[in-house]
Order: sequence, then C-alpha cells, then structure tokens
Amino acid sequence: MGAGEGDATVAAAQAGDESAFAALVERHRGELRVHCYRMLGSFDEAEDLTQETFLRAWRGLGGFEGRSTFRAWLYRIATNACLDALDGRAHRVLPQHLAGSSDPGAALVSRTDIAWLQPFPDRSWEPAAPGETEPDSVAVTRETIELAFLAALQHLPPRQRAVLILRDVLGWPARQTATLLEGSVASVNSALQRARATLREHLPERRTDWAPTTEPTERERSVLRRYMDAMERADLTAVADLLAEDVRTQMPPWSVWYQGRDTVVASLAASWDPGSPDHVGRFRMVPVGANRQPAVAAYVRRPDEPAYGALAISVLRIEDDRIAEATAFHDPRLFPAFGLPMTLPAAPGAPPARPSAAHR
Repeated sequence: MGAGEGDATVAAAQAGDESAFAALVERHRGELRVHCYRMLGSFDEAEDLTQETFLRAWRGLGGFEGRSTFRAWLYRIATNACLDALDGRAHRVLPQHLAGSSDPGAALVSRTDIAWLQPFPDRSWEPAAPGETEPDSVAVTRETIELAFLAALQHLPPRQRAVLILRDVLGWPARQTATLLEGSVASVNSALQRARATLREHLPERRTDWAPTTEPTERERSVLRRYMDAMERADLTAVADLLAEDVRTQMPPWSVWYQGRDTVVASLAASWDPGSPDHVGRFRMVPVGANRQPAVAAYVRRPDEPAYGALAISVLRIEDDRIAEATAFHDPRLFPAFGLPMTLPAAPGAPPARPSAAHR
C-alpha cells in the first residue's frame, strides 16, 4: 500500500475505525482467499482461514508498525494461519494419489475419511494485484490455480509450499519471503530448490512447468460444448472421440480412477445403459468456471424423479483438442459456491428418465 490515503486508512483502523478496517479487508480479501486455497487445497477451508486472517489482523493492529506494507503484513498473517492449520495434518489428495488405476468393473467406494482436494470457483478468483506504488510490486508471470498444479503443491511440506507460492507464484524476493517466514535467505533458497524438484515429479507429463492462469481458449470451449452435448445424449461414441488415448478420469470421494480411453468408456457403459441396474439417469450439463479451466456442472435426473439434481463439478484438462484429464468432484455441497442451484427443472414436455431394470 502506498503513501497517502492508504496510510491514513491504516491509521484510522488502528485508531478503532471499523469502517476503515472493513475497507482494508475488502481490498485484499480476494487475493488472500486464493493464497489460502493454494496453501490448503480446499475452498471451504480457504474461506475460513481468510476470515481467521482478518480476525488476527484486527486483534493485532496495534502491532503493525509500518516496516512492511499492510498487504505484506496480511500475507504474513494468512501464511502463518495456514501453516498452523496444516500442522500435523495429512495433505489433500485426489484418487490417483492413493493407488493404481482401477478396472472398469471396480466397485465404487466413497471415502469420507480422506481429505480430498477441492475445486475453486472462478467467480471467487482474484489475482494478486499490488498497486504500482507498493515497494513489493512485481510482475507476476506464473500465477495459477490450475488443478494439476494445486494437486502437485499438496505433495510439498507446508513450509516448502509457502516458500514456493511466495517466491515462484507471487514473485516475492527471497529476503521478503525470509522475513515473512522468520527464517534466513539461505533457508528460503534451499526450501525453494527442494520444492521445485518435488513439484516437477508430480506435474503431468509435458507440464514440467506451469503457465499463468488464463481464460479457456475458444478451441477448449468448443471441446467442452461437444462434451456437454455428448453427455446429455449419453452418446458413448461421441464421448470416446473427445478423449485422449491416455485420458485419466477420477471422481472424488469415490476412490477409483481410470486410465486410458477404452477403460473410461467401459466404466461408463453400464451406468449409461437404461437396462442396467446401475443406470444413473439422464444428464443436464451447465458450463461453469472452475480453476480457470474448462469445467461443467453435471445434474442428473434419475428414474421417477421430476427434476435434475446437483451431481458433480467436473474440471477438464484439454490438450491437442482432446480431454486429457477429467476430475469430477461428486459433492453437491460445492454448487452454491459456484452460484448454481441445487436442482434444475425438466424441460416442459420432456420424457421421464427411462427406468432401469431395478425400477421396473
């Protein structure tokens, strides 16, 4: 925060002006929420820790002496709050991190005892954007919330995770990062080297580096539209045509995951067969913003049900006009965070979902 009005706002907040503090909170809420999400891998916990950051800041305002920017001070509080939350806790995972790929007929086992990675709604994303007058203002070249990057981040010990995010994602200098973490420049540089090496091991093939987060391209949107259409028509052939040969799909909290086009198509066949007892019903697909990647919200209308109910938020990674990875988060509780209703009405005159054998 630069001089002038910013300093006056901080001074007013320190004098007990709650409206001044609220203005400071709103100025930084978005980027701190994203920072906490990268640290924690959970949108729900990121919301909680952002609030915790502001509570700690309000209680500790008297201790802010202006040796750093107010923004840097908030990042210090947020990072330490996240490190406290992560202390002794298992990192968040996706099914691919638990065991080898599954056979098409593998039983679906829901694991509620595991801390699963969560998607992040684009509507809540705000990149770090310090003002040009701030001493720590830098050109952030690799800021991302891509799901594959977030999944790789979770393999880092918490302190290494904090160092890599601050240094490589937000572009903070080593000395400022060391000050925030109350360590030495040498320890920060050492942690960064180890973090980079681990990250490379867990990023997808052909993705040993990461790019800045951008909107999905028109070609990616075209693939997404074709995918939505094929899903709504339950057209396995059309879906297969959109999948990369080595596609990977996963559906947390189900612990199974599938590798390869033939395996993925075979896993879908029974659930899409109206004559099968495993028939899931009809789909409605709604495009949605998640992790700044092509994504879709899936609703399902099961036999004898009058409306479509929330099912999953699916985040896609598209390479060379094919779906290389699809992660479907089967947690309807996520839908409100994406601004989505829990149900969608069936179109007037739409036929009922065909009953499966179990309903006949």
